[in-house]
Amino acid sequence: MDMNNKSIEEIVRKVLEDMTGGKKSAPAAAPAAPVSGGAIPQKARVAMLVEKEKYEIREYPLPEVGDSDILVKVEGCGICGTDAHEFKRDPFNLIPVVLGHEGTGEIVKMGKNVKKDSAGKDLKIGDKVVTCMIFKDNPDITMFDLNKQNVGGADVYGLLPDDNIHFNGWFSDYLLVRGGSTIFNVSDLDLYSRILIEPCAVLVHAVERAKTTGILRFNSRVVVQGCGPIGLICIAVLRTMGIENITAVDGEEKRLEFAKQMGATKTVNFKEYKGIECLAKAVEESFDGHLADFAFQCTGSPVAHANIYKFVRNGGGLCELGFFINGGDATINPHFDICSKELTMVGSWVYTLRDYATTFDFLKRAKGIGLPMDKLITHTFPLDQINEAHQTNLRMEGLKIAIINK
Repeated sequence: MDMNNKSIEEIVRKVLEDMTGGKKSAPAAAPAAPVSGGAIPQKARVAMLVEKEKYEIREYPLPEVGDSDILVKVEGCGICGTDAHEFKRDPFNLIPVVLGHEGTGEIVKMGKNVKKDSAGKDLKIGDKVVTCMIFKDNPDITMFDLNKQNVGGADVYGLLPDDNIHFNGWFSDYLLVRGGSTIFNVSDLDLYSRILIEPCAVLVHAVERAKTTGILRFNSRVVVQGCGPIGLICIAVLRTMGIENITAVDGEEKRLEFAKQMGATKTVNFKEYKGIECLAKAVEESFDGHLADFAFQCTGSPVAHANIYKFVRNGGGLCELGFFINGGDATINPHFDICSKELTMVGSWVYTLRDYATTFDFLKRAKGIGLPMDKLITHTFPLDQINEAHQTNLRMEGLKIAIINK
């Protein structure tokens, strides 16, 4: 059905007049999916994590859209390692909560004060968008001066405690983007690219952190340890920046094969080597008898962290980005691993707002040089199968698992 913005506004106005006004409704066993064709329903679904390893599909009235708010119809959202940790253990003590922060969707309603996105690009109904953070009163977090802090100091949709709005995360039919949030118009990217923006921003940030050492160059020998989604995207970011001598380290052959598709020139399967000395020798041989100039540690394993120092030459560099949560202590020898090597190290955690915007260009560049970014999404599930989707993710049966709303 072809409708202009005016007719959509008339429908929305009529719907809002009929709404019951934000009161919590009883959960329904199998609520209907959102109405298609541009009309906004009175109620919509969320996937509420109600206890460890258990989501319930619940239906609530859609909230009022304030003058600075945006209502987004969700198209899809990836499952992040953070979602997996919350699903399995609730380390952030958020339950009950609507998770999902790797999401994207289409604007269906805008408040009168909304004109442009966080980068100054015009916004209108029908635009495809992503969110990054919800600002707090913190002057160090701004669009154009972001070397001070990453988004660790801000709130994010998908990690908000439940409240009377309910539509707080991307694992839902709709998301209410409140005034003071960041939002980007990404209508020029396809659905899978938009779903990958958030995890790709993590690696854009990590590589930018690595560049501050002055060691990472076009001709650097680089080792990337861990070939889950984070490590594979790390390889892709390095490749788009012109770095060609990359060795990937992992214990799964399928992931190592995919690492080659993403830009790795050599691979090392750590399961084929007994002891760190043999493994380090294999990495050295992959660089024709040289140790790496720079290393990226992309796993959450303390043992992997302890091992990676042995892969790096004297005067080399290391970026540790695998520990998004506390994964335990690692045992290293400061003399041999850091001091005598004069190693330069940086830590990396999530991203800044500018990194987020830079990621849009990275995705276009990756596609332009033929990197199969869309193949990172190996499994998709509808919202009502979100428990199965998370279990699939925990079993490591694929790479990136995504919830797609039809």
